[in-house]
Amino acid sequence: MCLSEPHRNPKDPKAMHEQMIEVSRDVSSVARQSLTEIQGVTRATKMLATNALIEAAHAGEHGKGFAIVAEEVGRISTNIDTITEHLRDRLDEKFTEMDRLSRSLVVDTKGERLADLALMMIDIIDRNLFERSCDVRWWATDSAVVDALTQQDSQTAAFASQRLGVILDSYTVYFDLWIADADGKVVANGRPDRFPHVAGSSVANTEWFKKSMATRSGADYVACDVEQNMSLDATVGTYATAIREGGRENGKALGAMGIFFDWQNQSADVVGKVRLPEAERADTRCMLLDKDHRVIASSDGHGILSERFPIETDDQSSGYYQANNGDLIAFAKTPGYETYEGLGWYGVIAQRQQAQEQRQAA
Repeated sequence: MCLSEPHRNPKDPKAMHEQMIEVSRDVSSVARQSLTEIQGVTRATKMLATNALIEAAHAGEHGKGFAIVAEEVGRISTNIDTITEHLRDRLDEKFTEMDRLSRSLVVDTKGERLADLALMMIDIIDRNLFERSCDVRWWATDSAVVDALTQQDSQTAAFASQRLGVILDSYTVYFDLWIADADGKVVANGRPDRFPHVAGSSVANTEWFKKSMATRSGADYVACDVEQNMSLDATVGTYATAIREGGRENGKALGAMGIFFDWQNQSADVVGKVRLPEAERADTRCMLLDKDHRVIASSDGHGILSERFPIETDDQSSGYYQANNGDLIAFAKTPGYETYEGLGWYGVIAQRQQAQEQRQAA
């Protein structure tokens, strides 16, 4: 089967570097073929010189002059053969170095591009989660939310639940919103029809509740690592803050509000839509890792919350390197966004190079 030559943008550095590798291989092939042909000619010349010496010997005295010429031809052929072998060795050395340099250029070009894409992934997440930190601080000051904790009766709790439901109808990125009193008892949630067991349950021992109650003002918030929330039966990112008396920034903490971001669907959209050439997509895995390098999102859907993907950052915020198996790994650490400092997460792209090279060679 014949494959047509793929169209390449001549200004694309990646395409240019790949063309360099192809040209290097072609020149190497032509040179080796030419050297082989030269060696074939010298072997034939040597054989003719040997036959001439034999015939000169048969001719006796009359063949002596011819024998001298035959010996000289044989000597020259031997010299040519020696020079050819030396040239082959030198060319092999130079072509190997040229191939290495060309491959290194390709890796550098790809690595820089993938590192930029990794940064883009984590930046999108940072901007998204910054909005979540704004949401929770804003909604915690809503009068219906504050009243649910100050009046503590079923009517105000029901109204607060209704109010949270209206918010959820507009913000589809959330599973649920919860209001907990100072003892950690959930008094209202936004989707009681979907999660009826939430109201009345205790969150007193959860990280988000304890840290929320310890915040110093309404300007503070809590951002938790991605986890499986058993009450919601979903993978969520949790943001929380204290609900304060009168909705004031410096008011007394009456309880806490927790908002549960639909992490699985939202993050899958980010890692699944990285702008990669179609030829690279099958060999590329796009991931988000937490500060412990645990996979919290992956374009192939594997290892989420169970796999730790080792990355060699050398204390750099972004970069790329080739792993021992030849895979190209690019990474970028969360830079944060405005008041959201990030949680030490990474955007990571792992690309299998061997499979791509095999397809290109085919």
